[in-house]
Amino acid sequence: MNENNGVPALEISDLHAWYGESHVLHGVNMRVMPGEVVTLLGRNGAGRTSTMRAVMGLTGSRKGSIKIHGVETIQMPTHKIAHLGLGYCPEERGIFASLSCEENLMLPPDLKTGSAGMSVEEIYEMFPNLAERRHSPGTRLSGGEQQMLAVARILRTGAKLLLLDEISEGLAPVIVQALARMIVSLRAKGYTIVMVEQNFRFAAPLADRLYVMEHGQIVEQFSSGELEGKMPLLNTLLGV
Repeated sequence: MNENNGVPALEISDLHAWYGESHVLHGVNMRVMPGEVVTLLGRNGAGRTSTMRAVMGLTGSRKGSIKIHGVETIQMPTHKIAHLGLGYCPEERGIFASLSCEENLMLPPDLKTGSAGMSVEEIYEMFPNLAERRHSPGTRLSGGEQQMLAVARILRTGAKLLLLDEISEGLAPVIVQALARMIVSLRAKGYTIVMVEQNFRFAAPLADRLYVMEHGQIVEQFSSGELEGKMPLLNTLLGV
């Protein structure tokens, strides 16, 4: 599915970021190739969400390099970054309570990235729960349905690089399994996915590669094939 001749979908080099005076990222380096699923592990406060937010231009000042499909974005405003085909699903979901499920789904504009977003029909095929609840107001959706809707809304835009922040948090096991199937399906369609996850058992089997963050830096990276050998280290770093 790689149409970019070896150009990473996302390449972060020596990234520093601040919220006001607070220096939250200290030289982050990571690379994600097109079609990969990469998981960012770490304890709370390690800098994983800040890394996602920095990629989208949502932190305070940023220094270093963030290239999306080879395009330098460190000086770009957030809306321009999104137009490079990036979709960010933050932890808070942002579902509009007064709108129906389908109205929420229809809200985002097409990013005009050259690749059309998923049709509503394709989304309902992937998320049968949402098809059943299409006329329900946002407030009536369960936490799992809201999470599915938050991801589905991004897929409507045509974004092909997805940043997913704690999508499994607080959800019932049956919903977590549905989200895992979604990620497998999106990878098969050629999407590139970066996940921040506290739920190690959800994230690890889905990832091609894993990065571990501590104190605003990447301290370890390895492929899924090396996972078993890295478990003692992960226990120390994450308390898995």
